[in-house]
Amino acid sequence: MRSFWIWFSFLAMAWFCAFVNLTLSGVELPWRIAGCAMFFAVYFISPLFRQHSVGLTIILSVTSLIAIVTLWPAKDGVPNHYILLVYSIIAGEAVYRLSHPRAIVIGFILMLGALGPYYLGYPAIPPMFIVLYSLLLATALIVFHKMSSKEVEVSAWNEALLSEYRKMKRRMISNEQVVRQDERAQVGRDIHDSVGHKLTALLLQLEVFRMQVDDEAAAKVQDLKDLARESLEETRNAVKTLKHEEVGGLPAILNLIRKLEAENILRVNFTVKHGALSAPISNIQSIAVYRAVQESLTNIMRHSTAREADVLFEAPGGGVFRFEVSNALTESKSFREGFGLRSMRERMETAGGQVEVIPYKDRFVVRGTLSMVKKGGAEI
Repeated sequence: MRSFWIWFSFLAMAWFCAFVNLTLSGVELPWRIAGCAMFFAVYFISPLFRQHSVGLTIILSVTSLIAIVTLWPAKDGVPNHYILLVYSIIAGEAVYRLSHPRAIVIGFILMLGALGPYYLGYPAIPPMFIVLYSLLLATALIVFHKMSSKEVEVSAWNEALLSEYRKMKRRMISNEQVVRQDERAQVGRDIHDSVGHKLTALLLQLEVFRMQVDDEAAAKVQDLKDLARESLEETRNAVKTLKHEEVGGLPAILNLIRKLEAENILRVNFTVKHGALSAPISNIQSIAVYRAVQESLTNIMRHSTAREADVLFEAPGGGVFRFEVSNALTESKSFREGFGLRSMRERMETAGGQVEVIPYKDRFVVRGTLSMVKKGGAEI
């Protein structure tokens, strides 16, 4: 749409100059003004046919004919060189929007409009000037069209390479996570088989020793036995943590942001307000927050042209934990909630929270809220 307004601005200025320099009688003025209004009315509907080359060819042909009739020189007038500017802008848009054969059709109509007045006896620009001007304009437009096509091709190649690069990076990260999980599982098995078994054996030996000593020594042995049992329980908890597949929490989110910025994929402005880091949320809630932030950033990379996002963590009033992921919208798009956002919403609801997805006029916001938990496990 921005390119349309650029073309329209140049065209409006060229029309103004051409119209002012026409020699008009009182009878001609009304229908020429009507022709000018008709030209811009037809031109305004041209964006509707951007994806239909035949329709756009017809629209530009009609606007060319209206421009020729409306700006046709008067018998007692003088040559109006600004008319060539109007024709040039129409020809430029034809070359920019249409294929070569269709652009040649528009150029042929405009050439007839430029040369016609001279051969019909009207005051007009000399044909040699028009021919030379047309050759120079055609050369410039052909070079412009080739450069524009090459730029589009290079942009498509870059997008394809970037997409392949991202797939490769995701594959590498996925493989790295699999290897890391295997290593964690192996470390967990080693701890369980070595430290866990030895602590169990130690407990049995302490129990045998306790039964063989007097009461005073037995009390001390019981303390040692309790210490060994606590160590065994902590070891088992550590093994369970190592085997846990889900990742979450602030460290995982920081790691995600660091990877995105290291690969120059996305710039993330991460803001943590007072109380958010120490908010008492459960492990399930922490994982839900991580997955929600991950899905939101992935959607920005996939669906948005913006390469910058804002992530906010806060705990207003100490009663709830709130996160927000947002990005600027460079163009308006229709929004439809897909599988990823539905999964995010379900995960947050399972964790006792909720998610709001709000597409504003110039910003897209994903906001989640979770109730905090007390140390005993109850919600605040």
